[in-house]
Amino acid sequence: MSVSLAPSAEPAGDGSKWVVLSNTTLGMLAAAINSSILLISLPAVFRGIGLKALDPGNINYLLWAIIGYMIATAVLVVSFGRLGDQFGRARMYNLGFAIFTAASVALGLLPGKGDFAATYLIAVRIVQGVGGALIMANSTALLVDAFPEHERGLALGINVVAAIGGQFVGLLIGGLLADTNWRLVFWINVPFGLVGTVWACLKLRDAPRRSSHRIDWLGNLTFGLGLVAILAAITYGLQPYGDQTMAWASPKVLWLLALGFASLAAFLVVERRTEKPMLDLGLFRIPGFAYGNLANLASGIARGGLQFMLIVWLQGIWLPLHGYSFEETPLWSAIFMLPLTAGFLIAGPVAGRLSDRFGGMPFAVGGMAAGAASFVALMLLPADFSYGGFAALLFLNGFGSGLFVAPNSTQIMNAVPASERGQASGMRATTTNAGQVLSIGLFFSLMLAGLAATLPEAMEAGLVAENVPVAVAHRIATLPPVASLFAAFLGYNPMGELIPPDVLAALPPANAAALTGNRFFPSLMAEPFKHGLIFAFTVSALLYLVAAFASWRGTRRPPSGMPPSRDRPAPETT
Repeated sequence: MSVSLAPSAEPAGDGSKWVVLSNTTLGMLAAAINSSILLISLPAVFRGIGLKALDPGNINYLLWAIIGYMIATAVLVVSFGRLGDQFGRARMYNLGFAIFTAASVALGLLPGKGDFAATYLIAVRIVQGVGGALIMANSTALLVDAFPEHERGLALGINVVAAIGGQFVGLLIGGLLADTNWRLVFWINVPFGLVGTVWACLKLRDAPRRSSHRIDWLGNLTFGLGLVAILAAITYGLQPYGDQTMAWASPKVLWLLALGFASLAAFLVVERRTEKPMLDLGLFRIPGFAYGNLANLASGIARGGLQFMLIVWLQGIWLPLHGYSFEETPLWSAIFMLPLTAGFLIAGPVAGRLSDRFGGMPFAVGGMAAGAASFVALMLLPADFSYGGFAALLFLNGFGSGLFVAPNSTQIMNAVPASERGQASGMRATTTNAGQVLSIGLFFSLMLAGLAATLPEAMEAGLVAENVPVAVAHRIATLPPVASLFAAFLGYNPMGELIPPDVLAALPPANAAALTGNRFFPSLMAEPFKHGLIFAFTVSALLYLVAAFASWRGTRRPPSGMPPSRDRPAPETT
């Protein structure tokens, strides 16, 4: 593979590398906060636009509001990274900040109510994801261009901590703002966007080196169609189908999966025959690149699953059982997850700096091993746990993840030639974002399977004990558990919606108050949730071990003629 190693983007001015670091860190922070901020604030947003989240027709809105942004970024980052290689990384990055900011303003002005408002929300979030994809695809490449190899671990550590730590910070900000005014959840992005856009346009410049450009339209089409179809199938697969808990066997989901995998297979054929492909498949012959992305994908799926499971555990069960009203749980669940964020923020820059001196493999492997141990320990906790031990395990998990992310990013980016850094950065961002979306499908499916096995019996017994007629209790208990799971995820008691109003009104006041209060639903969910949690965290621990193995495997010597990996980098030339 004959490539030029000259950087394609070079910021101008004294201290330019620190300008690149500060601006790209701001960009990654804004994009990451935006990807998670709705997870906490969705109940407030749905109340604001007049939609009941658990109505059967609205579950689709709920899912797409959560993952529409993630799907857009996952699908587009590789293409946008390639465009950065071709047309200038700073130019594409600046364009991304501008699109992200404009979409944030449009979301803050969200008009109307009901179905129209929900559709508008999803559509503009996808447009915002286009801007986020441009930022994510090019920021890492800009950093690697700007910093010498012996300083990249620190720079990437700070940048990646902003990217992944921002997902946890987004939960806290979402809880704070949703408690005040749901529109602030969208307006918070505008100051970030305005400052970042103006700053990037003034300070970041592309080097004058130019080469011939040709967009791989067929590659972009097949790759995008394949990912969209598979990720959409995951969205629909979580919804009930007939008398089944989930729709994985429905014709719609099966057709989407078949279309997705067929499109990705066509993409591989196209890329092998295209003179200037969107993604140079030869990069996957580089162990540091291939195994680094595998490790990133596995850890991203597990990390996303942890985030969702903790929200359900805290908002839907633990906090109500400890006297917090459902209206307060979004904010307090974010606060009680702060040890996870703290561990991540402490370990990330330290691991980045130390990996510059000692190599990244021990930190990446050790971090994933520590994270796997924390998942095993979390499984041993009761559903109504003591917070001290829970907080310590969250800190350990965050610390382990923080040890991993900077060495992993450095391994991926140092493994490829300089002229390919845009697409390498895009692929790294794709595995990160695809991991988030895949985690929703995987862990919600595991949790729904666990709930379906134990929740109906517990719910029917609980309802009958509160004097709900047996026939009504049986009908409610046999409903698909997706409504109960999403109620716990959103942090509210669904009994007022599931029990018919006339039945609820006919109950003795004490029973009606108990059913709609803070303790009945969390107590009902506690043991079935713990049953599903064991499945979910077992998978998470295994995924972290896969990431540890891939991080170690990625340090082997590459095939003859291929660029070496992180621990054996080739001297850079300009």
